[in-house]
Amino acid sequence: MINCTRTKAYYIKKMPQKDKPIKEAIDQVLGASRKGRTKVIKLVQKKHPHLGSSRIRRVYERSGLALSKRLRRRIKDNPANPIEIPFESNIEWAMDFMSDALSDGRKIRTLNIVDHYNRKCMGIRIGINMPARIVIEYLKQIVELHGKPQKIRTDNGPEFRSKLFQKWLANQNIEWSRIQKGKPQQNAIVERFNKTYREDILNANIFVNITQAEEITQKWIQEYNNERPHQSLNYQTPSEYAA
Repeated sequence: MINCTRTKAYYIKKMPQKDKPIKEAIDQVLGASRKGRTKVIKLVQKKHPHLGSSRIRRVYERSGLALSKRLRRRIKDNPANPIEIPFESNIEWAMDFMSDALSDGRKIRTLNIVDHYNRKCMGIRIGINMPARIVIEYLKQIVELHGKPQKIRTDNGPEFRSKLFQKWLANQNIEWSRIQKGKPQQNAIVERFNKTYREDILNANIFVNITQAEEITQKWIQEYNNERPHQSLNYQTPSEYAA
């Protein structure tokens, strides 16, 4: 009688002899580089068309050659951030992106900026791409025209989470007021602005190029800030409310 448990020793299944040629074929196409499963299967089948993809995949994975999956970086949920309406301008701005397309099918993005105090549109930047670098350059222009806000409210988009944007905020002593993920209602003021801009401009026009979109948008911003009454402002315009 041997005093040891049955779980102490167990059988490790060896690679069947029939899989040896497949393993050798995989090693040949791999060489010294790292390749993913799909690429390995295609390369092996070029040299050995009779081998099925399922057999190659099984041997590839059991041999420990599979590349590790890159885990998505999870955003840690932040506390709720309800909107507080300030008593003066430049306390908190809200920013958000929108998407549309030109007449030739090219996608465009808009960066919309609104002041929470009087719902004033501080500006709309339109472009094909809008990385953090472009966001910062546009914010510099807006700050030069209207002054610097104490806080900027955004969602958790990659442009706003980027190190470049966060470093700029820190250097400017501007607080990042990010909303809870999956809670766009915490950025309701700019979301309501987006709806109006979508109905009045993006859905109402077919843009041939970005220049045309910018010209129409700039005229609309003037009308929105100086002529359009807002129910939330007791039917005053943003300019009148700020006076």
